[in-house]
Amino acid sequence: MSQGDTNFAAVPLAAEDLQGDDRWLSQHNRFVLDCKDKEPDVLFVGDSLVQLLQQYEIWRELFLPLHALNFGIGGDTTRHVLWRLQNGELENIRPKVIVLWVGTNNHENSADEVAGGVEAIIKLINTLQPQAKIIVMALLPRGEKPNPLREKNARVNQIIRSWLPRLPGVQLLDVDNGFVHSDGSISRHDMFDFLHLTAAGYAKVCRPLHELIMQLLEETPEEKLVTLA
Repeated sequence: MSQGDTNFAAVPLAAEDLQGDDRWLSQHNRFVLDCKDKEPDVLFVGDSLVQLLQQYEIWRELFLPLHALNFGIGGDTTRHVLWRLQNGELENIRPKVIVLWVGTNNHENSADEVAGGVEAIIKLINTLQPQAKIIVMALLPRGEKPNPLREKNARVNQIIRSWLPRLPGVQLLDVDNGFVHSDGSISRHDMFDFLHLTAAGYAKVCRPLHELIMQLLEETPEEKLVTLA
């Protein structure tokens, strides 16, 4: 690794306000307020693939009944998510399950660096929310035809899968099934811009995700109040 062996994908960073409207920080501040007002059993954290999910009916059908919060911001990298989680988005809540979906926007990083960024987020969650089970969503293929970013995302998933055994309470959910056709293409019916999901694309992802979340919630014992006689 270059730059004195520092993996910059694992270094927290607030997003730069390129548009000048401070939207990123405003969204972060709203999430911090949500932590003070709500008691989620399930927390979703990540980039636009998390953020856009709440615009579809499947979010209301499958995840709202689970008292889920959505802390997704479009364009986020592992660095941005790390910064957000270090700065209030894990305070005042005790979710039982945390779904993490980030990494496809880390264009400046190698696959090893992106995986290291994801691992840094997992370690932070384990420190701040030790009771939470973590689901890491595998990075999806992207682009209509085979391309280097697809190969990098697949490599990130491979690396994460290899070190999962040393991370207790963490599972990788790979829902790549059916997105890439036999000719190597991705359909706009699944990804309208060959990156972001349509309603049909989210259905392929969310139904197995919901099944895994339900399984983890059932395995999580309810906290019991201990009364002293």
